[in-house]
Amino acid sequence: MKGTVSTNQKVELEYQVNTSPGVLFKRLSTPHGLSEWFANDVNLSGNVFTFIWDGDTQKAELVDKKENKFVKFRWITEQNEAGHHFAFKLTKDELTGEVSLTVIEEVNEEEDIDEVVSLWNYQIGELKRLIGA
Repeated sequence: MKGTVSTNQKVELEYQVNTSPGVLFKRLSTPHGLSEWFANDVNLSGNVFTFIWDGDTQKAELVDKKENKFVKFRWITEQNEAGHHFAFKLTKDELTGEVSLTVIEEVNEEEDIDEVVSLWNYQIGELKRLIGA
């Protein structure tokens, strides 16, 4: 795993995942797939995903996706304002066949970068455990 933080408060984390892009994409882009590792439950209405963690809910709009390549969401705030983006990008090395998952998240200046990194490390660890990677 490699991590970088740019000056505009964007966190990028890269993970090697031993699976195919197709298997990984389903876990990143569907309510069922996301509920297996990202949240306790996930509901979809139109292009708005509702993530539920121990009674706490957060909504995110699916902004864009390309099958087996990337998924991009935008958090929706309580005031229904557009919030920060987070995205999953899949890359397959043509030479080695290795699949990389890059998590990209915009964060507020006051957010603890170490906490964001730690949370994603845990979540992606759950994902890798689930798919046997």
